[in-house]
Amino acid sequence: MMNPAEYANIERCERGFWWFQGMERILFEMLDPFVANRGKLRAVETGCGTGHLSTRFRERYGWQVYPTDLQFGGLSYGLQHGVPRMVQADMLSLPFPDAQFDVSLCIDVIAHLPHGMEQEAIEGLVRVLKPGGLLVMRTSALDILRSNHSAFTTERQRFTRDRFVSLVEGHGIRVLRCSYVNSLLMPVALVKFRLVEPLLRSQVESGVQPVSPWLNRLLSGFLKTEAKWLATGRNFPLGQSLVLIGERCA
Repeated sequence: MMNPAEYANIERCERGFWWFQGMERILFEMLDPFVANRGKLRAVETGCGTGHLSTRFRERYGWQVYPTDLQFGGLSYGLQHGVPRMVQADMLSLPFPDAQFDVSLCIDVIAHLPHGMEQEAIEGLVRVLKPGGLLVMRTSALDILRSNHSAFTTERQRFTRDRFVSLVEGHGIRVLRCSYVNSLLMPVALVKFRLVEPLLRSQVESGVQPVSPWLNRLLSGFLKTEAKWLATGRNFPLGQSLVLIGERCA
């Protein structure tokens, strides 16, 4: 479960903050080839938070999206913005029949689950997915990149690519693509998280805070460059997050 205090930061920043904009662009560039010509699909997003990303999926692809989240703190913002079909539900026991959705979305959620519980979560995500349907996931990567922000948001675990792939393959998913992302800024992140924060004994706090417009544009540019690279079908060998796209076997 994520720290409820983070929802206010997300709501304030997710429409303009460099990280949200850039990671959304990366996700869409990677996903576009796999959803082309599939028509209007029915999707569920678990751990939707404010529902903003569910709205973006609906706007970009014309999907009918069912946003779900265990915590009402995020859903309340979505309801204020008129996000449709929001459901308060535990991802470990989704209130939908088997094989109901063409796409199962889980963006930046499983890192907040205690070790071992990710198995049950993936089982639930796959259960509601039709054979041939897409599983789309993003999660935090590499334990060495844990930070004060990780502690603030109650992040419980991070993943390597091999572990992430093995996790979903063990639940009947054929991986179509999996890459590290947010890679170009990884050296900066390592210096900040492993040197600066410990030396300064920085307090545990959210990293989702507004920055000056010039810095926002600069940082956004790094992720825009990554999105262009990933759009060519090439991957990154390391990065701060992982994006996985898979297909449920028949």
